Amino acid sequence: MKRTAAYRCVSRDSPGRKVLVVCFSCTYKKQHEEYPLQSVTERQVIVLEIVRVENLSKTYGKGEARVAALKNVSFSMERGQFGAVVGASGSGKSTLLNCVGGLDRADAGKVFISGRDLFGMDENERTVFRRQNIGFIFQSFHLIQELNVEQNIVFPLLLDYRKPERERVEEILEVLGLENRRKHLPGQLSGGQQQRVAIGRALIMRPALVLADEPTGNLDSRNSQDVMDLLCSAARHYQQTVLMITHNRDLASSADRVFQVTDGVVCELGGEGR
Repeated sequence: MKRTAAYRCVSRDSPGRKVLVVCFSCTYKKQHEEYPLQSVTERQVIVLEIVRVENLSKTYGKGEARVAALKNVSFSMERGQFGAVVGASGSGKSTLLNCVGGLDRADAGKVFISGRDLFGMDENERTVFRRQNIGFIFQSFHLIQELNVEQNIVFPLLLDYRKPERERVEEILEVLGLENRRKHLPGQLSGGQQQRVAIGRALIMRPALVLADEPTGNLDSRNSQDVMDLLCSAARHYQQTVLMITHNRDLASSADRVFQVTDGVVCELGGEGR
């Protein structure tokens, strides 16, 4: 039976997971907002909080050479939000991104991705979880030179023993403006086009979280803005959470939230909903 309205009730159903419960029989529905769905037939649970970082700390070196890269960092991000991380070189930006993505292990604190404790997993489980749930975009494109554009984009799926969905691949190629470059090798592409391929590779797994480390660092201003627009589009259109490091404050101003890292301390500069 079709329903034309439901109610959304935000709650926590387990440690580290904030959810949106869409239902028709909420006892407190007068206190909750009507959920704008045209046709909902059953109770649905949607994970809202994609990233939660709790008291994250990381140090390098010992004695006088000891450096505190992260100091008791805590923040959270919800589905579809775009966050930019700014700060001086050596402030701890890349360390933060690497710890959130499970590429580096913090000395203390926790990171939850879609409610899963990233460092509560063993190494093999974390590797699989990271591949399936987190997309990475780096300043250096890290494309496989022997593979063409389309092959580079679908490569993460093949690693996961999954067959690429033709419609999904075509959609990404179209969104990235690479339809006419699908058979080109990376060496036949401009820097901006190579970064587009890297973005497609990050999006193909439909990750809940996309982490981008200076994705425009090797690009001119025009291509930098194009890349920024594509990442914003991913956050809006695909409802993916994006966290990006950038030294360009003009680009950061397009984000929903802006985090400043200073000597390992993270504070939020920009509010939500800009």
